[in-house]
Amino acid sequence: DYTERGEAQVAETSYRGRRLIIRRTRLIGDQAELFPNWRYFGFVTDLLGSAVELDQFHRNRARIELSIRDLKEGAGLEHIPSSKFHANGAWLVHAVIAHNLTRQVSYLGEITPAESMVIARSFRNHFISLVGRLVNRSGEMILRTPARWPWAEAFMRALITLRALEPVPI
Repeated sequence: DYTERGEAQVAETSYRGRRLIIRRTRLIGDQAELFPNWRYFGFVTDLLGSAVELDQFHRNRARIELSIRDLKEGAGLEHIPSSKFHANGAWLVHAVIAHNLTRQVSYLGEITPAESMVIARSFRNHFISLVGRLVNRSGEMILRTPARWPWAEAFMRALITLRALEPVPI
């Protein structure tokens, strides 16, 4: 299984005494007209297991590397290294906390499914850096957002879902 709008095939051969596993993918359906050709991804390994299992392992590892890249670019680690060791430690701790909070709010608010990758910069631009006003109207706090804000429905759905969660006992 690859994606709903695509297909993948996995093949295996040997290269200099090691296993060479190739995955080829392409889109199907309406999007296939844009990219009708197969795309190839290969890797050499000495791990045991079927080619399909190793391909899934390799793709999961790529997700981890994307998460590390997102941590660097989207959560503030681009400011490291500083000339001060403790400043680097503080940046790292705060960046990891911000990264984890972003992912958890996205999952708990049902903005993205748990198996999907949350891109911190996109999430911040769409949902956190909100252009709006908090208005007190007859003792009720109302959030006023722009009229044609494209993420208004997703934001309000997530806000309702997050408010309905039980508080964590301390």
